[in-house]
Amino acid sequence: MSIADGGIPSPNIWQHPQTYEIENRAVDPDGVIEPAMRAIRDWAGATVLDIGCGTGFHLPMFAATAARVIGVEPHGVLVQAAGRRTKNLPNVEIRQGTAQQLPVPDASVDIMHARWAYFFGPGCEPGLAELDRVMCRGGTAFVIDNDAGRSTFGRWFAEAYPMIKAPEVERFWSSRGWQRTQLDMGWRFESRADFEAVVRIEFKPADADRIISSHQGSEVDYAINLWSRTF
Repeated sequence: MSIADGGIPSPNIWQHPQTYEIENRAVDPDGVIEPAMRAIRDWAGATVLDIGCGTGFHLPMFAATAARVIGVEPHGVLVQAAGRRTKNLPNVEIRQGTAQQLPVPDASVDIMHARWAYFFGPGCEPGLAELDRVMCRGGTAFVIDNDAGRSTFGRWFAEAYPMIKAPEVERFWSSRGWQRTQLDMGWRFESRADFEAVVRIEFKPADADRIISSHQGSEVDYAINLWSRTF
């Protein structure tokens, strides 16, 4: 299946979409993220753009109250999966494309959502330039990413990916006018086997082995940053 030009591989979901589905179901079991976003800007009646929508896991949540939802995903297999997930939602459209070349018109988006997709800090400037193009005046963009400075998962992430330094990422976003909301959510899996499977798609084998051997149970405390900016 085709990949949109400029698509940046996401090894977890691109290579293991079924396991990533398990991860999506385990993330934020107490529902912390959605109300935090709504407190900043609600999407009722709005046009929502989900960049890197993957299999479309979050699109029904937006579609419940948004006027229009557009999911953009570079990987053709995931585009098809998102289409199947949302086939009965008339206000949802899936388009193949990338953050660097968004297939949407100028000044047409009220709310942008990107969750663990492309916008990880330094290096995402082309995508930020596209946001400047597509966001409506007064629109709000949300980026959700790991907080490597807090929580058990944050420690795992910082140890496994030392090239990603939390203070540098914070400076990157803050210097561009984005606001940080720190959230504590979690992973809560239905089984230990699910936990181990997800750890193995998120970390290299040696790091995954270390994490699995050192952590008991199927729940993990997990801190994230909700970055937001109004255009």
